Amino acid sequence: MSNEPQTRAQLYSQIDVSNAAYTPPVQVNATLNNEITVLLREILAAQDRQNEILEELVGQLSAAQRQRAAELGQWKQANPRLARSCRMAAEALSKVQTEYLANLTEEITENFETLRDGEFMLNEFVDRFGPRVAHLNGLLQVLCQLSAAPDAPNASRAP
Repeated sequence: MSNEPQTRAQLYSQIDVSNAAYTPPVQVNATLNNEITVLLREILAAQDRQNEILEELVGQLSAAQRQRAAELGQWKQANPRLARSCRMAAEALSKVQTEYLANLTEEITENFETLRDGEFMLNEFVDRFGPRVAHLNGLLQVLCQLSAAPDAPNASRAP
């Protein structure tokens, strides 16, 4: 028991909390505030420049998109029969794509375990269905862009 007070003394440390030990660095705070202000102004200037660049980029992209839309509109006006044919072809091909996707999803549902567990079977599946889906999507996109909007609800008839 005689060792107990000595052991307790080793557990505690002494902290000096007197007022004399602290001197507020007034000059350091002013310098630091000036540096922070300068840095914030530089960040703000950089952000303003980024905003200007983004506005220019949006302007360029929207100008190109407007030009493309105008060219498509002119093409549709110059080729109205072909534009209507593209619309009918797009509608027919869309039905074909829907049936193809139905077959694809059925194949996935039936062979889920095999596709999940076998890399060879998954590669075969992707090789079998992937290119067709990609090409169908590409063809539909072109046909839809070149097609004219239907004049009336009964104006377009799929073959």
